[in-house]
Amino acid sequence: MNDLSLRTMVARGSTRALKDIWRDDPFVMRLQKLGDLTLPDLQSLRAVIETELTVKKRRDLVLDGYEFCKLCFVKSGFAARYKLLRNGKRQIVNFVLPGDVVGLPSSFIDRAAASVVAVSDMTLQICSLESFAALCYRRPKFGLMLSWLAAQEAANYAEHVIDVGRRTPIERLAHLLLEIHARLVMVGKAADNAFNLPFTQELMSDALGLSVPHLNRMLTRLRAEGMIAVNERRLEFIDPKAVQQLAQFQPVRPARIPIPDEIELD
Repeated sequence: MNDLSLRTMVARGSTRALKDIWRDDPFVMRLQKLGDLTLPDLQSLRAVIETELTVKKRRDLVLDGYEFCKLCFVKSGFAARYKLLRNGKRQIVNFVLPGDVVGLPSSFIDRAAASVVAVSDMTLQICSLESFAALCYRRPKFGLMLSWLAAQEAANYAEHVIDVGRRTPIERLAHLLLEIHARLVMVGKAADNAFNLPFTQELMSDALGLSVPHLNRMLTRLRAEGMIAVNERRLEFIDPKAVQQLAQFQPVRPARIPIPDEIELD
């Protein structure tokens, strides 16, 4: 075997090894739905990750009103982005799932506008905002991809406003369950019509503007009407179409980033 053949085999082995590392990474899975990632892209992304951090449940990751200049790609676990009011009431503005970015949008404004708390043990891949910005200058597709992710976040926020403002309590709950399921499916963390519900009724009630007893009654009603089944934390959609019609649910599906004909990619 000559040196060229050996180098080729080593290179192919390195490519497979790197792709295997990223194969089940939920953040990379989300990015790949937006556009193709080459081996140099993956190498560049890996290079800007400073560390992989394990965070325990109930730890605050971001504090409202404080500066935060990191992007944390969620590899596993769940968090809640929330605002605590002076009267002690908490409004959860959205849930953070695997594949999401802690630091979007708080790292892009002067001070964080909300807090983020881990609601389970989490594994995060940490990258400084400065390093990611430098990556975007070198490989602009990452800047485009992040803007696409931000657009998806904005679409989800709009639905949350409609939940609290106009949907009935049972419609709110149905919509939230469908949204969580759709987002988990996107990163390979849920079956077609079932998933492990990662959030307590207290957390969901703070997201939907309902009391815990009221939310529990709505959950019982969905079960009694044969729309869902719940076994411990496992939730199954028995009649998915009925739940979708009830919630007027339209999943926020990512659009591929268009590539002009004159652009050449690595």
